[in-house]
Amino acid sequence: MDNKILNKNIIWILVILGLSLIFFSVVWPQRQTVQEIPLSQVVQMAQEGKIQSIEVTGDEITVITKDSVSLKAYKETSDSMTQILTEQGIVIGSEGIQLTIQPEESSIWMQLLIYVVPFLIMGFFIFYMFRGARGAGNQVFNFSRSKARMFSGSKSSVTFADVAGVDEAKQELQEVVEFLKQPGKFVALGARIPRGVLLVGPPGIGKTLLAKAVAGEAGVPFFSISGSEFVEMFVGVGASRVRDLFEQAKRSAPAIIFVDEIDAVGRHRGSGLGGSHDEREQTLNQILVEMDGFDSSTNVIVMAATNRPDILDPALLRPGRFDRRVVLDLPDITGRKQILAVHAKGKPLENEADLETIAKETTGFSGADLANVLNEAAILAARRNKKKIGISELSEAVDRIIAGPERRSRKISTKEKDITAYHEAGHALVAHMLPNADPVHKITIVSRGMALGYTMQLPTEDRYLTSRSQFKDKIAVLLAGRVAEDLQFNEFTNGSAHDLQVATDIVHKMVTEYGMSEGLGPRIFGHKEDMIVLGRDIATQRDYGDKVADAIDEEVKKMIEDAENTARDILTNNKEKLIQIANYLIANETVEGEQLEKLLGGQAPVSQSEIIPGSPELGAQPAS
Repeated sequence: MDNKILNKNIIWILVILGLSLIFFSVVWPQRQTVQEIPLSQVVQMAQEGKIQSIEVTGDEITVITKDSVSLKAYKETSDSMTQILTEQGIVIGSEGIQLTIQPEESSIWMQLLIYVVPFLIMGFFIFYMFRGARGAGNQVFNFSRSKARMFSGSKSSVTFADVAGVDEAKQELQEVVEFLKQPGKFVALGARIPRGVLLVGPPGIGKTLLAKAVAGEAGVPFFSISGSEFVEMFVGVGASRVRDLFEQAKRSAPAIIFVDEIDAVGRHRGSGLGGSHDEREQTLNQILVEMDGFDSSTNVIVMAATNRPDILDPALLRPGRFDRRVVLDLPDITGRKQILAVHAKGKPLENEADLETIAKETTGFSGADLANVLNEAAILAARRNKKKIGISELSEAVDRIIAGPERRSRKISTKEKDITAYHEAGHALVAHMLPNADPVHKITIVSRGMALGYTMQLPTEDRYLTSRSQFKDKIAVLLAGRVAEDLQFNEFTNGSAHDLQVATDIVHKMVTEYGMSEGLGPRIFGHKEDMIVLGRDIATQRDYGDKVADAIDEEVKKMIEDAENTARDILTNNKEKLIQIANYLIANETVEGEQLEKLLGGQAPVSQSEIIPGSPELGAQPAS
């Protein structure tokens, strides 16, 4: 079949090339080889005696000069060449210019070549494009067809075993798998499986992977499409693609339709900037109709994923459409360890590369972040010409993801290095002394990303609630770097700008959102307004007067000053330890958490190689 199509295409190409060759070899040279001059120049040359003969054929004038040069000119069809020459006093005949009037004879073949062949070439070319596009299944002429990619359930290699850290979500979706495998068990009891399942969670949590795992477990066709693929510049294309997608799924039932990033077409109707009746809303309306039109016997389940369920249209979330919502949250330490184990398959690890240690260091990481940790560690091990991935590569990968790669090439002055060391030492010392602050995991003055240094704190356990005391200690730790600069150098730098911003945001939320202000009491101040079309908050509407606003400012100022005084008291009373930590940082650039404990306990700090076997010395530059 393919050979026949190829042979026909070759024939069409040869025909087009042949016609083009005839046109450009026969017609084009004839029209271009003779020089064309205006009629006034012909008369002037005749008056000067430079013309030997003139031949007139219709409106075309062929001039032969006495130098045997052929020239061409044109006149109006109604004008007489004899009259034109006579009026200018030019002698015609044996004593002057030889004038010959030929009857107009046009070759029909020449006219065809001149006027018809170009259009034939263009027509054949367009026909060839149309025919080739249809034969090859090109989507240029299939605007209304769905762009969903179908994966056969029997060939799916993704199962629940490949998804870790979301046990509750897997349990919820297990019912979907059982319905697709054994629908009779549910129908016999009068149960109706949810028409749609909405997966909600932050980016990188594994929503798409979980949907593929459902299809792999159920062994049914899986239609995957992104919400943005429905909408095109042509009116009605999105709705047509929705109809085509659901028709394909019904023909392949039992099947799963998965719409990734459904908020691209499922936003609240009436939120469009160009009016309420736009192409996106037509597409959404068609999705609503198709989901509501399922027969009870149709074994097609619609799954969708989004990280902004708050902007979806309410009609999309009502029972009968997406009536089951599966929330996926960031994994806890157990989930992180399981995810790391999944992504560590096929990667050789050294014996001391404990994944549980890395799981403790990656609080707040998503599944995608943890996969990136293993990948970055493998790249670092290869860069260092190692055969296995060690704990040093894993720890370095975590640091790279949190703060960016090391920038040892950045040259800073000795004074700036000292300021950075005291700044980070202030953070670490106050965090060590305050009972509700998270323990210090690492301090470094090696530049990463945009930061000249950083202090990493890691909680001892996963935390979902934060108390007022923990907030106050956190603010004191944030302000400690600025206070340490003031104590040692009697001045401030702009290196504390980010610390001040974070501290101010926390205090403002404590006062206006968390009800943690002693002076203003348990009340929320202000109402946030969001713009659905933008998908984010754009303003906070004040629901209080100017006196309350002044009171909020005073309360924020007081809480920040209290935290700063707390940090100043600790650093002033322990200035020797502050200097000790800073000097050690200046000499070694990095201090691990266990080293800091021994340093503050009066013991001599041990080298990093004693804490982490097989790792390079403290401050050593990794091999490239």
